[in-house]
Amino acid sequence: MEKENLQSDLVLLCAAAIWGFAFVAQRVGMEYVGPFLFNGVRFGLGSLSLLPLLYLRRRDGDKRKEQPAMALVGGAVAGMVLFIGASLQQVGLVYTTAGKAGFITGLYVVIIPVLGLFLRQRIRLGSWAGAVLAAVGLYLLSVTGKFTISFGDLLEVVGALFWAIHVLIIGWLSPRVSAVKLSLSQFMVCSGLSLATACLTEEILLGRLLDASIPILYGGLFSVGIAYTLQVVAQKKAPPSHAAIILSLETVFAALGGRLFLGETLSTRGLIGCALMFSAMMVSQIPRLRPWR
Repeated sequence: MEKENLQSDLVLLCAAAIWGFAFVAQRVGMEYVGPFLFNGVRFGLGSLSLLPLLYLRRRDGDKRKEQPAMALVGGAVAGMVLFIGASLQQVGLVYTTAGKAGFITGLYVVIIPVLGLFLRQRIRLGSWAGAVLAAVGLYLLSVTGKFTISFGDLLEVVGALFWAIHVLIIGWLSPRVSAVKLSLSQFMVCSGLSLATACLTEEILLGRLLDASIPILYGGLFSVGIAYTLQVVAQKKAPPSHAAIILSLETVFAALGGRLFLGETLSTRGLIGCALMFSAMMVSQIPRLRPWR
């Protein structure tokens, strides 16, 4: 059992690293194409990357009991939530840095246990402490002296709520359905919605799309096809709250990638805010603090 848990943790860590560096690819991609076209193509590529795996599973005669209807319906719901979260994140990256976007997106780790209030779950003291630290950290990172927050940072905050919902949905579905079918279903839905929105709101030029080919390939094959599937596979063994704390390490990789590849820097105030937000992610997952009644 401990070996299985370790394997799940390593798989989640790989996903976090891929997602963290994907913020750089997503930021660079915005120099050439619109956010919805970028997401539509990359999630479409992610879907295509899973087709050989689905074929191999069928060819090898996988006889395990599965619920295809649940995979389709659940994948559709997960795909719609994924579309909203990915759209908010991608549009937000037009107006903010990759490092800041990574840390703000990481707030979903704090939001997940708080959402438990609506599910009539007891909220631990660590979750409340994490929420307070996150709020202070977000203030230092994003709110100016005039008590305003940039449009991009605000979009990332709202997006964090939908990432939290997505983790909870995947946590419930992954033990019940095929990881490949669930991933394929949600990617196709997200891609279709993104491309439809791009056709209505963005100018689509083949030349610009080719210019963005490298960021899109990374975002499609690695960030979508590999990392999201790793998440689904790993969450068969790891509960949402445990998975969330490991996945939150994407914030560190996002800041590292922004520094190494984009030359992004943060002020002392911003660095303190990032430190508090990361501390909030850790504190909110401390399981041994007594429940807050």
